[in-house]
Amino acid sequence: MPEQKPETIEKQALSSDTSVSQAKTGSPMDRAIDRTKDYLLSLQHPDGYWVAELESNATMIAEYVFFMHFMAIWDPERVAKCKVALLKSQQADGGWPLYYGATSDISTTVESYVALRMAGMDPNAPEMVRALKCIFTLGGVRKARVFTKIFLAMLGQSSWDDVPAMPVEIILLPKSFYFNIYEMSSWSRGTVVPLTIVAAHQPIWPLKPHQSPREIFTSADKDLSVQSKTSGWNWPNFFMFTDKVLKFLGKSPIKPFRGWALRRALKWTLDHQEPEGDFAGIQPAMLNSMMAMKLMGYENDDPLMVKGYEAIDRFIIDRGDHLTFQACVSPLWDTSLSCNALMDAGVPGDHPAIVRAGEWMLRKQVTRPGDWMVKNPNTPPGGWAFEFFNEPYPDCDDTAEILMALDRTAIDDTVWKEKEMQRALTWLFSMQSKNGGWAAFDQDNDHALFNEIPFADHGAMLDPPTVDVTGRILWMLGRINHDVNDPMVQSALAFIKSEQEPDGCWFGRWGVNYIYGTWLVLSGLRSIGEDPSQAYIRKAAEWLKEHQNEDGGWGETCRSYELPNLRGKGKSTNSQTAWAVMGLIEADAAESPAARRGTQYLVKHQKEDGSWFENEFTGTGFPVHFYIKYHLYQVFFPLMALARYRNKVK
Repeated sequence: MPEQKPETIEKQALSSDTSVSQAKTGSPMDRAIDRTKDYLLSLQHPDGYWVAELESNATMIAEYVFFMHFMAIWDPERVAKCKVALLKSQQADGGWPLYYGATSDISTTVESYVALRMAGMDPNAPEMVRALKCIFTLGGVRKARVFTKIFLAMLGQSSWDDVPAMPVEIILLPKSFYFNIYEMSSWSRGTVVPLTIVAAHQPIWPLKPHQSPREIFTSADKDLSVQSKTSGWNWPNFFMFTDKVLKFLGKSPIKPFRGWALRRALKWTLDHQEPEGDFAGIQPAMLNSMMAMKLMGYENDDPLMVKGYEAIDRFIIDRGDHLTFQACVSPLWDTSLSCNALMDAGVPGDHPAIVRAGEWMLRKQVTRPGDWMVKNPNTPPGGWAFEFFNEPYPDCDDTAEILMALDRTAIDDTVWKEKEMQRALTWLFSMQSKNGGWAAFDQDNDHALFNEIPFADHGAMLDPPTVDVTGRILWMLGRINHDVNDPMVQSALAFIKSEQEPDGCWFGRWGVNYIYGTWLVLSGLRSIGEDPSQAYIRKAAEWLKEHQNEDGGWGETCRSYELPNLRGKGKSTNSQTAWAVMGLIEADAAESPAARRGTQYLVKHQKEDGSWFENEFTGTGFPVHFYIKYHLYQVFFPLMALARYRNKVK
C-alpha cells in the first residue's frame, strides 16, 4: 500500500494542484513564505500525510548486512548497495561518525568495517586500510559499545562471555519489582525482551574465512567484557559483581525457569507485533524480534515472519546505487508539524490539503491498549504514535502536536473530530508524571539504577519527564483554551521552573539541544499566559540573544550533550535558527534586533524552490549516543518562524 512506503523529499516533490500562491509579490519575507507554502504542499502524499527521510548513522546499514546473514536472506544486490552506502559515508580519517561533522565513533566504525568485509571488501583496499587504522586510533574493539560486541559474538568473532548477562528470566519478574521490564523505557523494552531470547540461545552464525575481519582484533582485545570505571563499593561495581554471578549461574545446566521464561518472552514479543508486521516502530526492536522468532523455531516463510520482513523493507529507501536504512519513520510527526506550519503561514484550516491531513491523522489515532496501561490501567486508549504502525506505543509529544493541528482544522464531521480530540486529551492528561512533567511514552519511568547495569552503556534505559515535551503540552493546552488554573497545569509549570538551568536555558531531550528545549518551554509558558516580563523568562530570552552567531543564525552542536559548556554553540542551521526566533517571539522579543537578524538569515538561506538545506543533525534519539536528521525540519520550522514573526510584527 502506498501509505506504508516512506519516500524521500526529492521523490515526493511533485507539482501540486493545491498551490496557494505564486510567490511573485510582497516583501522578501512574504515571497519566502509563499514559496515554502507551495513547496511544502507539493510534498503531501495523496492520502493526506507528509513523510520525509529520517537519517541517522552507518550502523543502520551495517546491522542490516548482519541481519541478512543471520536470517539466511543474503541478497547480493542489496549487499552491494549497502557497501556503496557505507563507502559514501566514510570520513577522511577512515571512520564513521554518529552525526554529520562529528569525529569518528568507534562502535559505528567497527560495525561498518565488519559489514564491508562481509560485503566482499578486500582488507588491503585503501578504504579498509584507513578504516582499520581509525579503529586502532580510537582504542580498538574493546572500546566499542555492548550492542557491537553482541553482533561480534553472533558472527563468531568474539565470545558471548564478553557480553553482559541478559537473563531472559527478567520477563518473569512481577511488576512490583524494581527491575521489571515495565520500568524500562518503551524503546528499551521493545528491544531488550526479544534480545534476551537471543542471548539465552547465544547463537553463532559464523562467517566464511574470506569474510572474517580478524585483523580488527589485537592482543589488547583478548578481554572485551565491560570494565568498571570506578573503584570501591558503589552501584556500578555492585552490578558488575551481579553480572558475574548471573553469568556463572547461566553456565549451569540446571535452569528451572528458562523454558517458561523463553515462552513468556516469545509471547510478549508476538503480542507486540503490529498486524502490519512492525515491532515497536524502531530498527533494533524489529531486527531483534525477528531473530528471536527464528531462534524459537519460526521459518522465514511463516506468515508472521513474512509480515516482519515486509515491515523492515518499509524502512529502506532504495536510491538506485545504494540503500538507506532508516532507524524509524515519522509520518504523524511530519504531518502534524507540516499542517501547523502551513496554517501559521496563512493556509486556512478548510484548505483541502489541511482537511485531508486532518482526516488521515484522525484515522491513525490509537485505539488498542498498549504498555502504558501497566501504570495507567483505568484510561481508555487515545493519542497517536510517531510511525505509521505502532499502536502499543503512542507518545505524548506527537499527541500534543496533532491536537494543535486538529484544533485548527475545519473537518466537516465535527462530532467525529471533537470526540477523538477529547479521547486523546483524556489519555494525555492521564499520562502526567508525579513531578508534574510529561515523558514521551510512559509515566514515572525514572528508576535511575537501570542506567547503571553493565548492559546499559548507551544510557537510554529510561524515559523520564522532560521540559521539551511538557512545554509542548502546555503550548497545546493554551491553544485549545484549557483552564490555566487547573492543578495539572500548575504542577507542570512548577516542574518547568525547577528544571531551568542557572544561565536561563532549558535542556532539550528530543532536539539539539538547549535551543530546542528553551523554545518549547517559552512557547508553553506564553501559551498558558505567563507574563514574559518575569525575570526567569527574560533570562531565557537573554540567553538566546547571547548565543546568536555573527551571521544572524543560531546553531548548537550535538556535543553539547557531552559538554554543557558548548550549549547554544555551533554552526548556524536553519532549523535551530527557527527555534531561537520563535523562542524570542514567545518571550515578547519579536521586535528585538536578534529576532529580526534571525529572520533575515532564514530569508537569505532559502533555496529558489522554497526549501532550505542543512547537513547538520538537529534531532535527538539518545543523547550522546544516537542522533537524527529529520529532512523536513529544515523546511517546516523556518516556515513557522517566518510566519509567526510576520504575524507578530506586521
